[in-house]
Amino acid sequence: MIQKIDHIGVAVKSVATARKFYEEVLGLTCEGVEEVASQKVRTAFFSVGEVHVELLEPTAPDSPIARFIDKQGEGIHHIAYATDDIEGQLARAREGGCRLVHESPIAGAGGKKVAFLHPKSTHGVLTEFCE
Repeated sequence: MIQKIDHIGVAVKSVATARKFYEEVLGLTCEGVEEVASQKVRTAFFSVGEVHVELLEPTAPDSPIARFIDKQGEGIHHIAYATDDIEGQLARAREGGCRLVHESPIAGAGGKKVAFLHPKSTHGVLTEFCE
């Protein structure tokens, strides 16, 4: 069911500021900036081979990304796995004893369906499924 690592999410205070590093220092090209209102976040994606890096900027002080940055500072936020069956993947995780952040998929960036597993049940790594 898991096909590949889809992307690595990086929490940043400012997409515009962080984007300069990815473009000017790493030489990557931003594929686009998108606001995901349901998650209170602005995203920017960069391709690195078949994997993407997703920059995540909070758009509200009560967003999950804002809370993460307040506690942890900027840095790696999550790893996302591409799946062709997000519902099945959630069921498998639930049966395996994982704590689900989302019981069913929600709308994510790029029109994808996404759902997260709580890091307390995934050895400290916030895990995302995306379809």
